[in-house]
Amino acid sequence: MQAIAITQGDPAGIGPEIVAKAFRDAPEVLRGCFAVGDLATLRRAAQCIVRPGVPELPVALIASPDDAWQVPPRCMPVLSLPGLPAPVPWGQVSAAAGRAAADCVVWAARAALQGRIAALVTAPLHKEALSAAGVTFPGHTELLQAEAAAHRGVPLAAMPVRMMLASDELRTVLVSIHLSLRDAIAAVTRDNVLQTLQITHAALLRSLGRVPRMAVAGLNPHAGEGGLFGREEIDSIAPAIADARALGMDVHGPLAPDTVFMRARHTAQRAGEFDVVLAMYHDQGLIPVKYLGVDKGVNVTLGLPLVRTSPDHGTAFDIAGQGIADAASLVEAVRVARQMAQ
Repeated sequence: MQAIAITQGDPAGIGPEIVAKAFRDAPEVLRGCFAVGDLATLRRAAQCIVRPGVPELPVALIASPDDAWQVPPRCMPVLSLPGLPAPVPWGQVSAAAGRAAADCVVWAARAALQGRIAALVTAPLHKEALSAAGVTFPGHTELLQAEAAAHRGVPLAAMPVRMMLASDELRTVLVSIHLSLRDAIAAVTRDNVLQTLQITHAALLRSLGRVPRMAVAGLNPHAGEGGLFGREEIDSIAPAIADARALGMDVHGPLAPDTVFMRARHTAQRAGEFDVVLAMYHDQGLIPVKYLGVDKGVNVTLGLPLVRTSPDHGTAFDIAGQGIADAASLVEAVRVARQMAQ
């Protein structure tokens, strides 16, 4: 199997240190992975996680992705990109940090699209830093979409993508991603909901090996109560569900958004009624999964001709450089990426 690239994320945030901590604490999961970034930045990260009684994490400079397999466990292989800035101050938004984070993602995306790596796992970046660097995309998802579209030689509209946040208890997929709430409501159209259902169905059919049971959350309280609280369910969501059913998908809804996530939640005591919930906008879908445990959540981009996962948390500038950030979500993201890439 080919190696998996892990981008360093924003070098002023916790990205580099959780990457280092993952290589140190989960060597069996990180086997065949390598970090993409600035060598000095990642060496600083390895130093910031040093604790009494815990062995230091060696850092190995590699020349190509395949070299990652030759690096022993509990050692961090680093493919250092030219032109990245030296270590930047912890916890500060800067154009230099935003550009470095974007450059790592672009390198890894192109490597995956060219078939040189099996998957990419992205450590958190900072959207304000991206903007300061002149990057015109608000986050990872949109940046990866643009790279994939350019690689295929198609317009962005021909490379539709969706964000899935998944844990062992709940999966949610979003109709829209990084939009204002006003714009996100306007994005709840019949075509967008149907396209989200099609992308979700295709992705989970591959990963589950069976037709997924998909629930669709309403946009309005109580899913609109038959038009009393809004007509989006009647005019857009229900027609899209009917279209999806006509295509052979197992879709239920629109269902009240304040209870559908509980119905879909899978626990040791009770199997969830659904494999995934389609949420109408960013916070509607992400709050339930993150409430169940940020350390367990994994962000998966659906619809791309590559495998990309990431932890479900941000850069945490307030604790960056202290070596206390939890790498559990990043480790889980690597585990999911490996499963999807097989």
